Amino acid sequence: MSIPEPLTDEQITQHLADLPGWEREGNAITRTFKHSYHETVHLAMYVAAKAREVGHHPDIHITWQRIRFAITTHDAGHQITTKDFELARHIEAIAAGHGAEPA
Repeated sequence: MSIPEPLTDEQITQHLADLPGWEREGNAITRTFKHSYHETVHLAMYVAAKAREVGHHPDIHITWQRIRFAITTHDAGHQITTKDFELARHIEAIAAGHGAEPA
């Protein structure tokens, strides 16, 4: 399996423009959603299943009625790659399907 190439700052900015609500935090992209505590845990499980399927995993942080996803490509030296944006799009779809709202 080949290691994806890190994106340039300009490429990251372009990709973020296509994913409203996602932000760059250092060498990761992040987004926080709000929902009931139970539903945030449920959402985490669905995202974890998709992450296993695509072979790319976000960091997930759950607090009271909030869930935060942070994505970076560990295999590329903790850099941002196209794999991160592909996973972010999956997370967006899953969150929308569960009625999660932007935080």
